[in-house]
Amino acid sequence: MTPELAGGLLREGLQIALLVGGPIFAALLVAGLLVGVFQAATQINDPAVGFLPRLAAGAGICWFLGSWMAERLAAHFAEAVARMAGPF
Repeated sequence: MTPELAGGLLREGLQIALLVGGPIFAALLVAGLLVGVFQAATQINDPAVGFLPRLAAGAGICWFLGSWMAERLAAHFAEAVARMAGPF
């Protein structure tokens, strides 16, 4: 494996990680913001009130986009293995 191949695979792996992790991060960020505004408005500071909506948002995104995420990761892994095997 050449350094160029290793660098390219690393760069593509980080891009895939951002692409796959982005929707989960965005959903958790929005849920946390909404819960924070709700808690500030009602002065309810129970930890469960902050945790459960974020858990539901993360689980919902994984439920709806989980197959797409797994497909993208599997395709990248298969391509990376094929490129590393390369011509000998």
